[in-house]
Amino acid sequence: MRLHNRSTTILLGCLRYTPAMHDVAGRPHIEDHFESTDVVRDVVIGLSDGLTVPFALAAGLSGVVASAHIVVLAGLAEIAAGSIAMGLGGYLAARGDAEHYVSERRREEREVIERVHDEEEEIYEIFEQYSVDRESAGPVLAALKRNPKAWVDFMMRFELGLEEPAPNRAHRSALTIAFSYIAGGIVPLLPYMFVENASESLRLSVIITLLALGIFGALKGRLVGTGSLRSAIQTVLIGGAAAAAAYELARLLNAHHP
Repeated sequence: MRLHNRSTTILLGCLRYTPAMHDVAGRPHIEDHFESTDVVRDVVIGLSDGLTVPFALAAGLSGVVASAHIVVLAGLAEIAAGSIAMGLGGYLAARGDAEHYVSERRREEREVIERVHDEEEEIYEIFEQYSVDRESAGPVLAALKRNPKAWVDFMMRFELGLEEPAPNRAHRSALTIAFSYIAGGIVPLLPYMFVENASESLRLSVIITLLALGIFGALKGRLVGTGSLRSAIQTVLIGGAAAAAAYELARLLNAHHP
């Protein structure tokens, strides 16, 4: 009975992840885990590129032209092209993940029927990674064999490390990345829309964009748990370095133009 209970506990712990568990007194224990990692990843990709690339472009053009109007036109064209390209890239990546998951799941569904012994050994190997011996894992394997769908789910998660993509994930990823890119790209262009002189606009754009990068980095760090200050500093340094490089390159090319 003790062995059976232990195995059942292992099975439940491996196959089911829930935000609410119960402590020894029977009271609900809520574990606060962040679960929207895909959405955050898409927002991070879109915003970080949206803030950095148009900022670098505007900074580079400011070293060549004096008209802020030209910088705005070039920046808006880049934002349009960049958002479409980034959104399409996000769509293709998410679509590829979904197709890969379906393909691997079909293969696992065949293998639990055609290569039962091999799949059983893989179950034992998985549990060995968690210091669970074959005797203790035996009842868990027996339970999985009675439920082929759960067996396949188990193998997808613990053998292949694959999670089933959410429905319409590709479309949502494309839209999230594209709109995040647009939102980020507008920020460095705002000064150029209201101040005609490109040099003056550049100074304002640097302040506004670095501030936006810092806020964005801090929020990202807080969401993913890497630390707000560290993430803010890292994001500001990367964005600032990209803009400075583009500005200096454009200035040098303009200086050597015949």
